[in-house]
Amino acid sequence: MTRRTDGYRSVMTVAMITGANSGIGRAAAVDLAAKGWTVYGSMRSLDKGAKLHDMAQAAGVQVHPVVCDVSDTDSVNQAVAEITNASGGIDVLINNAGVGGNGVLEETPLDVYQDVMDVNVFGIVRCCQAVLPQMRERGAGCIINVSSVAGVIAAIAQSPYVASKWAVEGLTEGLAQEVAGHGIRVAMIEPGIVRTAIMAKNTDAPNVSGAYDAAYRRLFAFYAAGLQAPGLPSEVADVIYEAATTDDPKLRYTCGWGGPELTTRRPQISDEDWVALGALEDDAAYAARFSELFGLTIAAE
Repeated sequence: MTRRTDGYRSVMTVAMITGANSGIGRAAAVDLAAKGWTVYGSMRSLDKGAKLHDMAQAAGVQVHPVVCDVSDTDSVNQAVAEITNASGGIDVLINNAGVGGNGVLEETPLDVYQDVMDVNVFGIVRCCQAVLPQMRERGAGCIINVSSVAGVIAAIAQSPYVASKWAVEGLTEGLAQEVAGHGIRVAMIEPGIVRTAIMAKNTDAPNVSGAYDAAYRRLFAFYAAGLQAPGLPSEVADVIYEAATTDDPKLRYTCGWGGPELTTRRPQISDEDWVALGALEDDAAYAARFSELFGLTIAAE
């Protein structure tokens, strides 16, 4: 296998995708393999890879499964070493593994924040630290971090998840500058609502006191609206490929239901208007104001 560098961008052939056993990661793994890339899809246990295997087989491609728990540094280092030994190096790292995390700040246990951050943020740090030395040595490579619209807009009653994705945004923005001089491209994907397994699991509402009923109603109304016409994992896979290969790279990309609206309109809304939205007591008034600000309908049908 050979690699060469064409100016800023290398000809990239070997990809490692974390969380490839489901959703966005699985779709991206199969899509990139279909485009001729050598793809390694990581997951915590190979037992979780049956659907990935079946999907790849149906597409007539091969995705190499690799055991990797992004919350375990030794596991990450071992997975990267395994891929490097087999392929000669990793050209593209796609940090996709992630978990949800509902809860208002007052009533969410600290260990929930710790668990979410360990996967969504520290998992990215572990994987980047494992692959960056080889990318720097070659003077080429690409790292794509899957963030969320929750990294741009502080989605109500999802404090642990929002905190983790805002951290991903800052981490990625800083990394992009740090490695630009080494010929390494960095991008992040900020999907809106996408039809994945995480949606079915995202039902927690630790409303211990009952004081935050409205916040949780509004959270689930938002997801219910998005799930009527959600983005597809395959659409995110297309954006990942574009981010890795375009001759006109950007730092941020979005897709999925609500993605373009939330990421473009939130910076245009004053902080005072954002806070005032949360102060509205009536759900119908909240939905109407949300629609006015973001162009998205979240009222229950």
